[in-house]
Amino acid sequence: MSNFLSGTFYGVEQGFIPGLQQAANAVRGKEGIFAGDNLFTIGRNLGFLEDKAFFEAWQKHATTPAEKACVWRIATLAWAARSALSRNIEGDFVECACYRGTSARIVCDTVGFEKTSRSYYLYDLFDHDPSMPHHAMPEHSKKLYGDTVARFADQPRVIVTAGKVPDVLHQVAPKKIAFLHIDLNNADAEIGALEMLFDRVSPGAPVVFDDYGWRGYRAQKLAEDPWLLARGYHVLEMPTGQGLLIK
Repeated sequence: MSNFLSGTFYGVEQGFIPGLQQAANAVRGKEGIFAGDNLFTIGRNLGFLEDKAFFEAWQKHATTPAEKACVWRIATLAWAARSALSRNIEGDFVECACYRGTSARIVCDTVGFEKTSRSYYLYDLFDHDPSMPHHAMPEHSKKLYGDTVARFADQPRVIVTAGKVPDVLHQVAPKKIAFLHIDLNNADAEIGALEMLFDRVSPGAPVVFDDYGWRGYRAQKLAEDPWLLARGYHVLEMPTGQGLLIK
């Protein structure tokens, strides 16, 4: 696959997608085009679409339009996980929050997680009510926790925990972390997660912030930048909307 074209964009008006298609049609060579998840690029290698292990895992587990559109974001997570494993960074994997577990499941399949001796800790509230500071997602419900646990039935070292971050981290969390993914959609919760977990992140380990570069979640960037700068770290804002830090 040399192109990726999705109609999943956020915050756009009716004429945007036809205009985007017109722009894609005007690209010379018609290869290396990516459109989706609020990202439009031309002339790129898109190597993750040629990565057999990753591509097969993504095709199998990304089932909604939003999950399919954020393939570049998930590829970033797979890269981070592979980097941690290939460099033998000490510790376990952590994701706050996992929602349906799609990205973590794709990561597991891509890297052959069941063959490692590590654990993968996933956290989420899995439900929503108006009193909660995060926004609702389509599949938030009383049954989402059970569905997510079932998704990892063949991965005995994947530990799915229901609870509010950072509070639940006092009950279940690894002592050392080789890969940390934070996607809480809330500034206070993400700072709370950093307070609890950042000192446990091993030197050289990747930390990925899912919302860091998105304008709609700017409060998270504004909270995290000074917190991390006080500790000598800068986050790389990526075109995917993610932020990347190497401890």
